[in-house]
Amino acid sequence: MSKVLVIGAGGVGSVAVHKMATNPGIFSEIHLASRTVSKCEAIADSVKARSGRDVATYAIDAEDVPALSALIRQIGPKLAVNLALPYQDLTIMDACLAAGVDYLDTANYEPKDEAKFEYSWQWAYHERFKESGLMALLGSGFDPGVTSAFAIWLKKHRLKTIRTLDILDCNGGDHGQAFATNFNPEINIREVTAPARHWQNGRFVETPAMSKKVQFDFEGVGPKNMYMMYHEELESLARFIPEMERARFWMTFGDEYIKHLTVLQNVGMTRIDPVLYNGVEIIPLQFLKAVLPEPASLGPTTKGKTNIGNIATGEALDGSGEKTFYIKNICDHEDAYAETGNQAVSYTTGVPAMIGAAMMLTGAWRGEGVFNMEQFDPDPFMAMLNEHGLPWTVEELPGPVEF
Repeated sequence: MSKVLVIGAGGVGSVAVHKMATNPGIFSEIHLASRTVSKCEAIADSVKARSGRDVATYAIDAEDVPALSALIRQIGPKLAVNLALPYQDLTIMDACLAAGVDYLDTANYEPKDEAKFEYSWQWAYHERFKESGLMALLGSGFDPGVTSAFAIWLKKHRLKTIRTLDILDCNGGDHGQAFATNFNPEINIREVTAPARHWQNGRFVETPAMSKKVQFDFEGVGPKNMYMMYHEELESLARFIPEMERARFWMTFGDEYIKHLTVLQNVGMTRIDPVLYNGVEIIPLQFLKAVLPEPASLGPTTKGKTNIGNIATGEALDGSGEKTFYIKNICDHEDAYAETGNQAVSYTTGVPAMIGAAMMLTGAWRGEGVFNMEQFDPDPFMAMLNEHGLPWTVEELPGPVEF
């Protein structure tokens, strides 16, 4: 049994804490900290009502390394779970090093002033964590996270090599809003408007954002338009599955989302550089975030399902030639809300964060340094997905994808 500190009180943090509370044999004490302590207290009240577990709450600025280090020392957790914003990753890693505590996150670092996210900044911490005898696990969400485990599971159980890999992320949920994002608007819009990149023949190929669109029929959702984007797991997958000839990431967006986002881009509301307004510098995207619906507020109205998975083609493990497999999870928004008070986009990230933490705390995954999901045995992680609300299926397809 272990004490854990969760940093971040958004929808993902809420799901992770709710799920930790149902596993007292692993998470003996749960502590939750955020800049806005009232959000922590609301989650703690919900957890108490649903499972009877107590959650200790704290106010903290995750970018204040001395204050965060002091809080970690005060609490004395075995693990700090970073479910805050990606541009806070490095300060939280610094605080963990200072306090001598293991680290986990769900999304890689990106600077505040540049829409560029990559692992290089966090991989650079490997020697420091190794020398301190500490472990950092990066990207233990769904994508990245489960999608990485899916790929490594296929390599262990179905494919000797992976020649091509496509990650398909479909949110078929309807929240009834004219325009809203299902996770942090600032991060969501920065991702979507950044140039697309995919792995091709040993290098990343860049194309304009949202320039490649394909329709795909998703089980449980139906036909949806999906767009090729860059996503961070492509970088780690290309590193740890070096034989891949091509790897791509696709995400679905409705026509209304695309229309609204296009207008917002055209009028400059997605800019991340400061502009002067009434003598005060503001960041347009941060202002937009303030006026959009809070993602955590979408839970009660969101209906439908998510469908996220990998399609991989490669040499079959049994020597029977080239084969293609599709491994995926389907999650229901209303079921997720009934269990945790959060919609499925938060649920599909918060549950893997809890499971990744469990892997570390139980010793199923251990190491000294900075690690990605692909570096560990996927079997215990995949087993816990089935047990804790994200069951997965795998099927053989007739052949490689044709898009």
